[in-house]
Amino acid sequence: MLKIRNVEMGDLPVLVAIEHSCFSKEEAATIEAFEKRIQFIPDSFFVAEEAGEVVGLINGPVIEAAYITDDLFSNIKANPGAGGHQSILGLAVSPRYQKRGVAAALLAHLENEASANNRETITLTCKENLIHFYERHGYINQGVSNSVHGGIVWYNMIKKLN
Repeated sequence: MLKIRNVEMGDLPVLVAIEHSCFSKEEAATIEAFEKRIQFIPDSFFVAEEAGEVVGLINGPVIEAAYITDDLFSNIKANPGAGGHQSILGLAVSPRYQKRGVAAALLAHLENEASANNRETITLTCKENLIHFYERHGYINQGVSNSVHGGIVWYNMIKKLN
């Protein structure tokens, strides 16, 4: 059974391994970036476990703007108690556990937490091939992002919360 919980520093090695199995070296979060996120935003950094093994992750800071900016990938500060926009900088699932609903469960968990904290939206950037996945989960494509992270074309995706 899938269990979703807040991240712990001890998860770091497996998080880095999952991230690098899902993203190119240029796109993937660094060990240092993960350390900062675990330290500053454990309240919006969740891992999925299957039989005690970490199999997926979702994370991102709460930001003031509606869209992600590239500085967020290295510059993280603690989340405000309420309000703002919940960003998703990373959603990654171990290749062995993909196509099993893990990503959807992580998205739903983050959305519940964001709603409980009165966030305005959930905002993320994705590659073109993932637009349909996020649209199925209620996100609206806002067009090409200004992000040049990893040298890739990213699309702004937004989901309004109640």
